[in-house]
Amino acid sequence: MRILHTGDWHFGKTLEGRSRLKEQEQFVDELVRLANEEKADAILMAGDVYDSVNPPAAAEQLFYDAVARLTSEGRPLVVIAGNHDQPERVASVSPLVDGRGITLVGLPTSDIITIHAQRTGEIAKIAALPYPSESRLNELFTEDGDEQGMRLAYSERVGQLMRHLGNSFHPGTVNLSMGHIYVLGGLESDSERPIQVGGAYTVDPSALSIGAQYTALGHLHRPQLVKGEGMIRYSGSPLSYSFSEAGQTKSVVMVDVSPGQPAVANEVYLSSGRPLVRWKARGGLAEVYRWLEEERDKTAYIDLEISLEEAMSIAEIQKLRKSREGILHIRPVYPETITAEMNEARSELPVHEVFRRFYQRQTGGAVPDDQLVKLFLELVNEDDGHAGEGSDSE
Repeated sequence: MRILHTGDWHFGKTLEGRSRLKEQEQFVDELVRLANEEKADAILMAGDVYDSVNPPAAAEQLFYDAVARLTSEGRPLVVIAGNHDQPERVASVSPLVDGRGITLVGLPTSDIITIHAQRTGEIAKIAALPYPSESRLNELFTEDGDEQGMRLAYSERVGQLMRHLGNSFHPGTVNLSMGHIYVLGGLESDSERPIQVGGAYTVDPSALSIGAQYTALGHLHRPQLVKGEGMIRYSGSPLSYSFSEAGQTKSVVMVDVSPGQPAVANEVYLSSGRPLVRWKARGGLAEVYRWLEEERDKTAYIDLEISLEEAMSIAEIQKLRKSREGILHIRPVYPETITAEMNEARSELPVHEVFRRFYQRQTGGAVPDDQLVKLFLELVNEDDGHAGEGSDSE
C-alpha cells in the first residue's frame, strides 16, 4: 500500500497582507498530479487545513476542490483538524462525503478508521488524533498551573488515547497512526511557535508507541523525522509561511508499507509556491540595487537587512519597495547597532558562539565549520596564556 502524507496546508493564510491563495492553488494542482503519478492508494492530511477558525470562503472552496480531485478515482482520504482549525467546521460536511471514502475527523474520538486500497486489496487501520487541546478534550490537566505537571499529564492522556486506538490494530492489516501534536524532539519555526503554551502541550514519543508501522504527524512546518517506535514523521507545510522557514525545501511523504513489514518513506519535493529568502546587504544600497539588476531571487518574498551609515529617507524606502514588490521587510543596521549587539553577545554567550555569530555577520550568513572554530579557540587560548605570563612577570 502506498500512502501520501501531507499536512499544514493553512489555506487562507497571508504573509504581511499578501494573499498566498494562488500559491496554494498551485500546490493543490501539484498534489493531485503527484497522487496520480505516484499511484498513491490513500492520502493522510495531518491537520491545519485552514489558518484560522473562520477562514475566508475562497479557502473553504479550495479545500473542497482539493478533496474532490484527490478522491475522484475512489482513493481514500483521511483529514484531521489541527489547532488552527475549528473542529466542527472541518467535520461539518461529513454527511455529504462519507460514502466517497472521505473521512473528516474534527475532535478526538475512540473510533479507529478503516480504509481499503483498491489497487492492492490491502486494509489499513488508522489511529487518528486531531489536535487534543484541553478544551477539545473537555479536560483540565493541572489545577495549580505547574507546567511540568501539565506536560506530563497531557502526554500521558495523549498516550491513553493512542493506546486505545491501537488496540484495534491487527497483524494482517497495515497499521498507521496520525496526529496533530508537538512531539518532543521536533524543530519548530515562527509560523507555528505562537500556538505553543510554554512547553506544556508537548508529547513524549513514547506516547505514540502503539505498534504503528508509520505515524503521520502535522503541526511543525519543517519536514523531519522524530525518534520513536516505528517511523514517526512530520511532512511539514507545503509552503514557507514565515521567514524562519527561509531556505527550507518543502515536500510531501510517500510511504510504502505492507502488513507486518517496516515502512519505507521517501520525500517528494514540491516546486509550487514562492520562496522566502533573507538578504543581508553589507554593501549598503548599492549592493541591493546590484542584486535587483541581476534579478536575484526574482520570484521570492524578501526579508532585507541592509547595512547603512546614514538613515534612509522616505523617498529611498519607497523607491526600493517599488523596485521589487517581493521586498516585504527593510531593516537598516547601523555600525553602533552591530557593536552593541556584539557587546551584549560577548557578555552572555560562550566565546565560540560569539565567534560563530561574528563570522556569519562578516560573511553574509555563512556558517564556520568546526575546524575553523577550533582554530579560533586555540588562538584565543594562546593569547590568554601570553597575557597570563605577562602578568606574572610584573
